[in-house]
Amino acid sequence: MASHAANLWVLLGLGLAGIFLMTKKLKKTIKADFGAFIQKLELLPPPQPAPPKAPHPLTGLNFAVSDVFDIEGYVTGFGHPDWLRTHEPSTRTSPVVLALVEGGATCIGKTVVDELAYSIHGENKHYSTPTNPAAPARIPGGSSSGAAVAVAADFVDFSLGIDTLGGIRVPAAFCGVIGFRPSYGVISNTGIIPVSSSLDTVGLFAKDPSTLRRVGLVLLQLPFSVQRNPKQILLADDCFELLKIPKDRISQVVTNSTEKHFGRQVLKHENLEKYFSSKVPSLKEFYSQKINGDSKISSLTLLANVAQILQRYEFKRTHGEWINSEKPVLDSAISAQINETLDMTDKEIEICKSVRTEMRLAVNNLLKDDGILVIPTTAYPPPKLGSKEIFSDDYQNRSFSLLSIASISGCCQVTLPLGYHDKCPVSVSFIARHGGDRFLLDTVQTVYSSLQEHADTVAKSKLSPNAVKQEHSAEAVKEKGNQAYKDKQWQKAIGFYTEAIKLSDNNATYYSNRAAAYLELGSFHQAETDCTKAIGLDKKVISSWKR
Repeated sequence: MASHAANLWVLLGLGLAGIFLMTKKLKKTIKADFGAFIQKLELLPPPQPAPPKAPHPLTGLNFAVSDVFDIEGYVTGFGHPDWLRTHEPSTRTSPVVLALVEGGATCIGKTVVDELAYSIHGENKHYSTPTNPAAPARIPGGSSSGAAVAVAADFVDFSLGIDTLGGIRVPAAFCGVIGFRPSYGVISNTGIIPVSSSLDTVGLFAKDPSTLRRVGLVLLQLPFSVQRNPKQILLADDCFELLKIPKDRISQVVTNSTEKHFGRQVLKHENLEKYFSSKVPSLKEFYSQKINGDSKISSLTLLANVAQILQRYEFKRTHGEWINSEKPVLDSAISAQINETLDMTDKEIEICKSVRTEMRLAVNNLLKDDGILVIPTTAYPPPKLGSKEIFSDDYQNRSFSLLSIASISGCCQVTLPLGYHDKCPVSVSFIARHGGDRFLLDTVQTVYSSLQEHADTVAKSKLSPNAVKQEHSAEAVKEKGNQAYKDKQWQKAIGFYTEAIKLSDNNATYYSNRAAAYLELGSFHQAETDCTKAIGLDKKVISSWKR
């Protein structure tokens, strides 16, 4: 016991020393709790059931909740002192919070959110901006900033927040933790202050995939099912072009990890801009109704516009009366968005709803039951505190083009940390179809350790830009070969695969694909040679020749 107490004092001393050093370096006061908490409290779990019954599934875990969740006896503050002043204490606790406590976890407090949980930046002038433990000079991301910081700083095992247009995913990316936005509607929003009812989703932060899955299964209340591996992992090439850091820093990690676990044959490439243009026709109708000018706007940008308009429209419909009567002091950027004139006709509202319906169908058809879509979580690394970059059109357009995919489709998304680039956290996001939450959590559990290993390797890699360019060129040529194969142009396919092999001769998929084309031509000797080479490079190609 004495030894354990001594260890605690050592850890406390190290923590305080770290805070002191950061305070000195940043020339600003850093609170002992990094400014994450707005209210400390304690909700204890019930006693353990008597044997032979199993213990509560979340026994030993503690957590915090963003200040949008009702807890009996406390006023839900919604990130603003005027809201706190004008509302009464909650008479009941949010069912989501109760489920976690009854599952064995202990709730230790409420955490800071952006003003009215409206922004994705994480800055709050009323309660001060929580300090990002992963990059103290940079913003933590929002709206659930405090909840992400509490996990990143190891104050809790997991935390709850709300994700409307990135409220979980952005702070997870910026603070270097795991963030999970479940499928829309699978977790009750009862006892939570709404931001935008058609976009809001309860989400959670965790430091490791085991905790994420453990808590996720309690929240989702899913029955047991056999774990399945993905049969296709689609990299959204056009989304990676939005990145402001080298795209290979992320795509190469995913490629290497996928090849290790599932074989390179499951990797595919997709252009989402083209796909959504053809599969979400209501975007064109939205464009003709709301966007002025003749220049062509990408479907991803249109999607971002739909999401932001929906958020603003539903927020004002829910909270406009309170804002008009109380006239709260708001951050200028939030105030400008909320108070912007927004005249939505019934027809335009219906178009936005049609976009949501078509988007869900489009993503579900793309991924089916066994596919994972891979995109960057955010385009930019976390901006510096006080930076005006976050208000630029480029920052907003790139950010919401990525974030609106899951928000509008309602599909589930997990943000995964991938180490650092230029001293800033890097992340990637996996998306599964609506309702594919367990499949997504299982996939994350499988690949997480490998992703971290490969992220470390790629970060330290001395691979020349030319070598990286060759890898991408080889993949592009392979895709041309795949198309020729589908068109039954066997000789043409062989030519493309041969060109890919010249660019990258250690890729088993290129050899196995060429073998398949040789077989179609009856060239058995060449097919056998390529098969032998492919198996020597990757034994997983034995089970599948899917491209």
